[in-house]
Amino acid sequence: MNSGELKLKLNELTALPFECEWVEFKINNSEPNTIGEYISALSNAACLHNKPAAYVVWGVENETHKIIGTNFKPKSTKIGNEELENWLATQLDPRIDFEIFEFSYDKFKIVMFKIGATYNRPVRFKGTAYIRVGSYKKKLDAHPGKAREIWGKRVELSFEREIALSDIDENEALKLLDYPSYFSLLSLNLPDNKEAILDKLKEEKLLIRKHNRVSITNLGAILFAKSLDFFDNLSRKAVRVIIYKGKDKLETIKEQRFGKGYAVGFGELIDYINDQLPSSEVIGKSFRQEVKAYPEIAIRELVANALIHQDFSISGSGPMVEIFSDRIEISNPGKPLIDPLRFIDHMPRSRNEKLASFMRRINICEERGSGIDKVVDSVESNQLPAPAFIEEDTYFRATLYAHKTLRQMKKDDKIRACYQHCCLKYVSSDLMTNQTLRDRFGIEEENYSTASRIIGDAIKADLIKPHDPDNRSKRHAKYVPIWA
Repeated sequence: MNSGELKLKLNELTALPFECEWVEFKINNSEPNTIGEYISALSNAACLHNKPAAYVVWGVENETHKIIGTNFKPKSTKIGNEELENWLATQLDPRIDFEIFEFSYDKFKIVMFKIGATYNRPVRFKGTAYIRVGSYKKKLDAHPGKAREIWGKRVELSFEREIALSDIDENEALKLLDYPSYFSLLSLNLPDNKEAILDKLKEEKLLIRKHNRVSITNLGAILFAKSLDFFDNLSRKAVRVIIYKGKDKLETIKEQRFGKGYAVGFGELIDYINDQLPSSEVIGKSFRQEVKAYPEIAIRELVANALIHQDFSISGSGPMVEIFSDRIEISNPGKPLIDPLRFIDHMPRSRNEKLASFMRRINICEERGSGIDKVVDSVESNQLPAPAFIEEDTYFRATLYAHKTLRQMKKDDKIRACYQHCCLKYVSSDLMTNQTLRDRFGIEEENYSTASRIIGDAIKADLIKPHDPDNRSKRHAKYVPIWA
């Protein structure tokens, strides 16, 4: 936090009507063991009260909340030859994140400790866990109900903010991350010194710095790891591409694993997938052109979605691309946060918004809300069967199908294509008609009754409806999605 943010936070804390279980005010009491006990108590209390952080503030009267300043100087305080901050960290189990700020408020010197909430496990100081009961610090063992609640409770922290690898040397951190790619992907000049590089990566929340030690966040590792195998909790999140012989999984031709961070390895991943897909050569009047079986923009967007929207809390599995002779399936752990039937019209929701935002910044995926639209539009332009979006209990799968004639498509394929076409028209401020659906399927005008049957089936499936129910002309009727 900068000076302005610290002053705002101090105003917020002193405005509280009384000292609560996740805030402690002090003046000059700086005994190291007492501080450690308060860190334990406040971190545990923040967990119980669903607060992301707790605070100890020196320089504020406990009763009146009047700001009077302090002579405590934690940055220069040592326990033996060890700095106070490092000593405190070594006495805590688990090693929660806490930050120390020294700043001035008007003419008064203030010290603020920001203490991260624990989750799933009480914080102990020198082997003993503490808790706040009202404004008093107590041993947690005397309050077994609160202890049970902490063990069973998880403070909702985003995946990106959690730590992938903690407390390593600065040079080691830079060896693990492909930091030149960060600057290249954002069209930034690569700084000529380590300090500036680390400061920029810290600004992006890719790592956390304390003194000369570094902790790499999940966001930093999942985007820029030279190899995800360096990070135990993320190694299973590497993308697997499996190519099968035929239409089932009975015989595998080959399997490839992509273990780089998603930002640095995405281009290589997409190139590999496209190289495995069949293509045909179209001979024009003056040149030959190779046409891929699937639109590249559809592959790119669906793979990006699988990376971005996966549920990282589901361990043991990661994104997967499976290529069959008649389709390509792209899956990821976790159910989508919105109904797949509303993918085209809804703004996307992501569990991993910082990851999604960064992937958009480097043009790996489309602007917010336009990606699935472009997938469906590219499929329609190539007159391919409509993609299928399948939600299961623990994963989500998107399927692109190879070319089929209208006669080869099943009834469900036609209904799904009709619905997606109707949605795409609606979000483009247009309406579906018999003619637009004929254009989508390549149906000749004299066979308009074929399109009418497909529209009728989609209406019976409760997916679309007439825009004007009183219009009796099916040939010139207009249609909207059922939710419109």
